[in-house]
Amino acid sequence: MPEDGLPFPETTHELALDPEVLARELAQELLGDPLDEIDSVAPSSSDVAAECDLGIELLKGGREQRLQGLRIFCEHRDPRAIPLLLPLLKAGCPIVRMSAVYALGRNPHPLAVEPLLGLLGADDNGYVRKAVAWSLGNYPEAPVLNPLIRALEMDISAVRLWAASSLADAGATGVAKADPAAAQLLLTLRIDSEPAVRSNSAWSLGRLYTDLVEPRQRDVVEALLHTMLHDGDSTVRDEARMALEQLEQPEVLERLQTLVDEGLIS
Repeated sequence: MPEDGLPFPETTHELALDPEVLARELAQELLGDPLDEIDSVAPSSSDVAAECDLGIELLKGGREQRLQGLRIFCEHRDPRAIPLLLPLLKAGCPIVRMSAVYALGRNPHPLAVEPLLGLLGADDNGYVRKAVAWSLGNYPEAPVLNPLIRALEMDISAVRLWAASSLADAGATGVAKADPAAAQLLLTLRIDSEPAVRSNSAWSLGRLYTDLVEPRQRDVVEALLHTMLHDGDSTVRDEARMALEQLEQPEVLERLQTLVDEGLIS
């Protein structure tokens, strides 16, 4: 699944701050996007406990200390952090809001659902909305499906990218959610202007396949085959092929082999 770095909005009006300035601040304050480092290390349990203890104290401090604490809870889970993280979703600083959103993706809690959905729908900062689109993938039982579909339809490319990915999790709780998620992903795969969004849509469709029923499963296979053969971007074509191969359906694998034999794919 493609994972971009810091997203840049499509117009200068889509962020409250100049994106170049905010990118520099993010690099300085957070040493990169928290998404890039989640799951990057596996410290011992004693190290994690000590780091979480420190994180709790940092979250009670001033702005610089809170940012350090937020980085800790972008990587680690601790229920003690929840009451300290929730108020930060209303922070005036977009860097703090963004980091709190990521931390609540790592530390999901029912009380975070409503404010996260509010940020996805109304926050004027694209970095924050991108963070929400990622975090909501960790709330599959909550009513996040329709908000993610709307984000995939209407938001800037960086938000659409993560909305496409999160729909794989939001839709994987049964056909009632999987089918509308797949319907939007199929449309996005066909019409979205951004290759990374189309690529993530292909990935998510492959993930949702087993939760779908006919004729939607057939629609997914045909769309992925068409994308693999005709999309203008090689990374999207490769992602579609990988999604098809991972379905492990004999008839699909046979069709792929036929395309190889005919020289249409290598």
